[in-house]
Amino acid sequence: MTTLLYDSSFDGLLTSVFEVFEYKYKDVEIVSRERFHQENIFAEIHKVITQTEKAERVLHKLEQNIGKQGINELLKVYLSEDPEMEQLILSAIRQSVKHPDENILQNYADDAILKISKICKSVNRERHRMTAFVRFEKMQDGVFFAKIDPDFNVLPLIRKHFKDRYQDQKWMIYDLRRHYGILYDLETCDFFYPDEKIDLHQYHQKFHDEEKRYQTLWQRYFTRTNIVERKNLKLHIQHVPRRYWKYLTEKW
Repeated sequence: MTTLLYDSSFDGLLTSVFEVFEYKYKDVEIVSRERFHQENIFAEIHKVITQTEKAERVLHKLEQNIGKQGINELLKVYLSEDPEMEQLILSAIRQSVKHPDENILQNYADDAILKISKICKSVNRERHRMTAFVRFEKMQDGVFFAKIDPDFNVLPLIRKHFKDRYQDQKWMIYDLRRHYGILYDLETCDFFYPDEKIDLHQYHQKFHDEEKRYQTLWQRYFTRTNIVERKNLKLHIQHVPRRYWKYLTEKW
């Protein structure tokens, strides 16, 4: 068994896949350095240095074999943070190289491909819910701030949605679990990685007075328009699971 250790980045993962073929590894596993715990003392360790050129060569080959849509699905598997995601992606790429004229991502008889399909559906569902349930709060400096805590790392998948929808105001979305975010300043829309975790208590103290009034008005509106006799909590939870309530002003 050979263990390839990479830096957790998508380019690093693709570089690892390239080197699996380059060095003709057969019995191999790809593991990020931050999750590596050597259990097999006889395993050979191969430390991968991320190389953009190698990653791009893998992407180019994949685009020929499974198209941009197929690459997008493998990216979603990567963003799912599933413990098996490296092996699933490696398996799919191996199959695409072996069967370049087939759409291997539709071969659901294969266990790895079937799991990739299920993961993509889950990630898509989480992405949709994040676009639906994110709530922005206006800060004293005029920036609109939103916090999220998704099950999957969907921030890269929702960036375009919010950039296209809110082009006329400054905003930022911060992932509480992964400690990074997106910042839009009316010109650029980039990821940011704070050195320390954002102190949400300090942010709440920086709310714009106008924001506090809007929150109060919305909570009152929600309460007064709620028809108690027609309340169906079971159906409500099906459409808006409890874990998303923390984003909704009307639930505070």
